[in-house]
Amino acid sequence: MSRTVHPRPAGIRPGDLVVSRNRKYDGKAHWVVPGRYLGTDEHGIWIFQGTNEFISRPGAALYTESDAVLLIPHSGEYVVTFYDDAHPTGCRMYIDLAHDLAWNQIRPGIFEFHMIDMDLDVISTRDRGTFIDDEDEFADHQVRMDYPSALVADIEAECRRIFTAVKSAAAPFDGTDIAWFAKGRTNA
Repeated sequence: MSRTVHPRPAGIRPGDLVVSRNRKYDGKAHWVVPGRYLGTDEHGIWIFQGTNEFISRPGAALYTESDAVLLIPHSGEYVVTFYDDAHPTGCRMYIDLAHDLAWNQIRPGIFEFHMIDMDLDVISTRDRGTFIDDEDEFADHQVRMDYPSALVADIEAECRRIFTAVKSAAAPFDGTDIAWFAKGRTNA
């Protein structure tokens, strides 16, 4: 599997607005989530997504009930949303397997982050532990949306790698997010 590199966008500064726009492989819109750029470390680019933010996708819209930090890794086919203890379902980490991660600067101080949600998710919760979700959706969309076989193999391999990393609490799944939550709340 080739590891896609995702460089930090030029000119982005702490506090800048970052709107994450997810879509499905067929181009249909998925989640839209606003946040604020916090910084970059050896793991990737960190975005704070605070409580009471309006988020939406076709057919659903809500105000968030807990703080979150989004990690866009420097390389790989995924993004991670870390949640705090206030998350209503006890979700701790939600890792979207993704493709075609890209940035777009709208104007100074406002950026969009785009990705294709490839259905598979690695989820870690207080009650259920760590598990892989939406394997049925991934299988269905492979046929309906005609995923290329090489992309399917890459996403499956990345999913196994991420699942193993989360289960073993390897960085950045080792509590690295705690400092980023503190930074986000300080600057909110």
